[in-house]
Amino acid sequence: MSALAADPPHGSPYDPGPGSGPDLGTVGDVTVAGHHLHVCHRPGAPGRRPLVLVNGIGASLEFLDPLVAALDPQRPVLRFDVPGIGGSPTPCVPLPMAGLAFLLAGLLDELGRARADVLGLSWGGGIAQQFALQHPDRTGKLALVSTGMGAVMVPARLSVLAKMLTPRRYNDRNYRHDAGAEIYVGESQADVDEVFSRARPVAPRGYLYQLLALMSWTSFPVLPFIAAPTLVLNGRLDPVIPVVNAHIMGALLPQSTVHLHEGGHVGILTRPHDLGPVLEDFLDR
Repeated sequence: MSALAADPPHGSPYDPGPGSGPDLGTVGDVTVAGHHLHVCHRPGAPGRRPLVLVNGIGASLEFLDPLVAALDPQRPVLRFDVPGIGGSPTPCVPLPMAGLAFLLAGLLDELGRARADVLGLSWGGGIAQQFALQHPDRTGKLALVSTGMGAVMVPARLSVLAKMLTPRRYNDRNYRHDAGAEIYVGESQADVDEVFSRARPVAPRGYLYQLLALMSWTSFPVLPFIAAPTLVLNGRLDPVIPVVNAHIMGALLPQSTVHLHEGGHVGILTRPHDLGPVLEDFLDR
């Protein structure tokens, strides 16, 4: 059963206030297979296929506000906090990517959506790829943004990986400024701060569960079996997902379009008005 609020929580950093700003959707909680998921759903125009946005590691659904605001307001958009992140309680045990993709399918069932386009940002690209493999009949188009193939891919430098092993950049602004000089190359500090100002604090256990899901999964040997038309969007300056991974994924995916931009890892959120139209054009083609 679902319980979606009529409006975003008043006073939250992403609340545009009555009568102002774009429609970012209604928020609430949906129970799927015993897991309470915090959800934001913008119904959009009747009959249009929804776009599901799956977030990066540690990021709550508010993180995606800039992208949602830049998209066609008539496009249905669904986003959610994975268990252990944001407003979704931490489960007793870690969930693998296959289990998280199963939860996404159940969430679509609860909201009466038979089929969806799916965008995975960074870590969320794992769920997006796994969903397309498990539920090809329910996958419209796929957008893989600043993401890779999990445990088997061309890795980032060890110094970058070490900084990604902790949620501290979400909880400590000063640390984010120091670490961001290496993680968020291609983005200004002010733009990164603006994006992170929306995210909720991250608990270590929820973050650890996400790390375990990623380290125990790879899509490398099965990418040729993803039939959905796929946009691979990556920043040329991204130190977290080296751009060579985009070329490998583009070569292995049967129906791929590779688009490279001049930004970094969170470019789709720091420059949504530049990259949002690239996404819209792909989805509407």
